[in-house]
Amino acid sequence: MRRSDWKSVLDAAGSAALRHLTSLPDRPVMPPADHVAVRAALDHPPSAAGLDPTTVVEELVRDLGPYVAAQAGGRYFGFAVGGLHPASFGAEVLVSAWDQNAPMFAATPGVAVAEELAARWLVDLLGLPPASSLGFVTGGQMATFTCLAAARHEVLREAGWDVEADGLSGAPAVNVVIKAGGHATVLRALRFLGFGERSVITVDCDEQDNVRPDALAEALRSIEGPTIVTVECGNLNTGGFDDFTAVADLADRHRAAGNPTWVHVDGAVMLLAAAAPAMRAKVAGLDRLDSWSTDAHKMLNVAYDCGIAICRNAAAHRAAMSVQAAYLEQDTGARDPLDWGPEFSRRARGVGVYATLRSLGRDGVAELIDRTTGLARRFADRLRDSGRAEIVNDVVSNQVLVRWLNPGGDNGALADRVMAGVRAEGSAFFSGTTFHGERLMRISVSDWATDEDDVDRAVRALLRHAG
Repeated sequence: MRRSDWKSVLDAAGSAALRHLTSLPDRPVMPPADHVAVRAALDHPPSAAGLDPTTVVEELVRDLGPYVAAQAGGRYFGFAVGGLHPASFGAEVLVSAWDQNAPMFAATPGVAVAEELAARWLVDLLGLPPASSLGFVTGGQMATFTCLAAARHEVLREAGWDVEADGLSGAPAVNVVIKAGGHATVLRALRFLGFGERSVITVDCDEQDNVRPDALAEALRSIEGPTIVTVECGNLNTGGFDDFTAVADLADRHRAAGNPTWVHVDGAVMLLAAAAPAMRAKVAGLDRLDSWSTDAHKMLNVAYDCGIAICRNAAAHRAAMSVQAAYLEQDTGARDPLDWGPEFSRRARGVGVYATLRSLGRDGVAELIDRTTGLARRFADRLRDSGRAEIVNDVVSNQVLVRWLNPGGDNGALADRVMAGVRAEGSAFFSGTTFHGERLMRISVSDWATDEDDVDRAVRALLRHAG
């Protein structure tokens, strides 16, 4: 085996990583974002002879480092981006060094068992049915895709159709019922699965973008046959929770009338709330539904990327995802990760979940949910009390919607100016949204490292730029 100077590479990367991580409390949250300047800094085409690996790492630190956002810092409040827990970081260093291709137990038994245990721990932590299956995928998009693929398999199987063998041409029509105001990844997953965006039935929501049970009941009364319903645990804008008990009752009634039915929960933002006793009332009935998707790289603060797909019906999950090949070794009796997600070659992303759960513990996960929710309320209280802004949503989890009050009348324009000013000075990062036709600022408190000082510092910056 050829030998490499690993020490020099690790010294260069490790020292740079440590400088970056220790700088997070004080460094500008957003770097300069001029595309021309960034491209000029990085555009070094490969030479004929190439470069020493250590030199490449050193120049990467020099050229790319100044343009890296402090997403793992306590003052990044845009896009529902989670931070980086130290245990997850340590696990990622090892995962990269071990460089395991992790589709099967036979290929990497240690990783396969670590992921098996992490999956079991997560299902238990979330209070979901113990026999549920779980797959580690790239993110919420592919987690939703995976769960909806399992849903498609099962409702068509109950209708007498094998979609994996025979495809969709000639299959019984599948009714897909989604909520207004849901995440775009649901529609995108439906496109991937051959349903098409215009084929869905959209159900009205209330002013917090929680699905209206009466509207869902009316939609289900109007259809017959295989049916897939999607709801949310933590709305992407309001952070709100659908009434899972009411949804489960309606699904049971629809199923009892002879309609194969599957309810999927998009929990990208706040499925982890099910692990917090203080949120128990919000998630009542969640365990009665059929599948759940989330991002470990959001609230759990596992390194990017890591999504999670969970299905009550493990047989449907496996049937939709698994594949057999003569050259594989799949009859070991152990759990093979490729049975539970769409990827074949894949990094050992579940190891970070294993490490982070062990570090936080059950109480630490609950405290993380309680603390981020409390800090979201702190944001809402400080901004409301300023008289310069109104809070549009009920702050029930980690999301806050802010209407900036512009004396000139254009509140949306003021929101964009405030966000741009704070980004430019680097004190914090916020992103916007359009909610019920109105341009607002959206705050997502998703980082384990965020504290009260981060919130207060960000509020002061926002008010400065609000004039």
